[in-house]
Amino acid sequence: MSTNFQSSVLRELAWRDRIDATTHTELDELLGKESVVLYAGFDPTADSLHIGNLVVMMGLAFYQRHGHKPLMIAGGATGRIGDPSGKATERELMSVEKIEHNIACHSAQLRTILDRAVHMHPENLGDGAGEAWDTPVLNNYDWLRDWTFLDFLRDIGKHFRVNTMIAKDSVKNRLTEREQGLSFTEFSYMLIQGFDFYHLREHHSCQLQIGGSDQWGNITAGTELIRRKMGVPAFGMTMPLLLDSAGNKFGKTAAGAIWLDPARTSPYAFYQYWINRDDADVEKLFKTFTFLSQDEITALCAQIEDGSNRGQVQQRLAYEITWLVHGKDEADMAVRASRMLFGERIEGLDDKALASLFAEVPSAEVSRDALAAGINILDLLVDTGLQPSKGAARRLVQQGGGYVNNERVDADTTVTHDHLASESMLVLRAGKKKYLVVKTVG
Repeated sequence: MSTNFQSSVLRELAWRDRIDATTHTELDELLGKESVVLYAGFDPTADSLHIGNLVVMMGLAFYQRHGHKPLMIAGGATGRIGDPSGKATERELMSVEKIEHNIACHSAQLRTILDRAVHMHPENLGDGAGEAWDTPVLNNYDWLRDWTFLDFLRDIGKHFRVNTMIAKDSVKNRLTEREQGLSFTEFSYMLIQGFDFYHLREHHSCQLQIGGSDQWGNITAGTELIRRKMGVPAFGMTMPLLLDSAGNKFGKTAAGAIWLDPARTSPYAFYQYWINRDDADVEKLFKTFTFLSQDEITALCAQIEDGSNRGQVQQRLAYEITWLVHGKDEADMAVRASRMLFGERIEGLDDKALASLFAEVPSAEVSRDALAAGINILDLLVDTGLQPSKGAARRLVQQGGGYVNNERVDADTTVTHDHLASESMLVLRAGKKKYLVVKTVG
């Protein structure tokens, strides 16, 4: 895409390949001459946001890093209905209690991550950055709950044309599915999201909505409603959906989605997800999820082109994104934990981090009291099943192949609480790659 824009934010988003479409060419002129209020919405479909949501959050962050003022909308009202965009079937309706719980979780994540985003790599901040802006998270249920059905149809519904709505992809694609079709509940989603934009334009001077490319129909519904009711311009911008080189959505794995909540996807597992990205996808991911400059990204990707990449480029990618989502301390810990798998001493972890690091490794249990009294390493290797007999354990250790927390031990070593690598666990190793996690119980 051309980067010949007046505004610094669109120039940056363009070279990062983050612009799918905009509603008006005047948007560029507006962004170039004044600080603009914009928003994106997040429906509470789960108790955590995921990588797909992070794409849109990054869009908000880039705007703020260029001096614009984002709003984040939690869909307390729209979440009661479910967005049909990009969905082949209707979502199951959630209870009010579940929606409110999810919104509370989302709000904390949105505030934390966006605040971190606008402070990372300050040397790469865009034009107009520097003005403090405490990004609010608003709940659209707050301005929709007092409307009656008849009032909404009379004052808002009359501005929508059914033939126009049917022509939008989010509706048209579902109407072609004869068996599933589209419920009136889902059909009304566009009206509510359009009204959100109208409300924000009227009460928060919001002039721009951004979202994924599947949100184009909902966004333009809002710009049209604002034009009809207020007679003022409003703008939309969509970003391309993030696909890997095989055409699959990022963030979907055999184990499920990659979540932003550390309780659902641990920082170490999150870090490892990015470590394992294919070379062909790395440049796209740097552009989408980091605040590194164009020169820095070009230099990193050149290591892939010249064949000198031995995983260090993916390590930098993983570190940057883990820092963004989980903070620098957790990113540093993920790096340390990753190195522990390659022989560094295992120490300074909590149970959760150690369990995540060795999630695929078998485990055994020992009595806390027995460990307090001390267990000879040969007995421990046999009792935990890592070695078939005491003779085999002795030969292993004498040949230098016995390890506790990646530190070599001898046959006289007594393993005690001092050897715990976390609150209640330690790690045995036989040879180069045979690990076993020992958990204390009782």
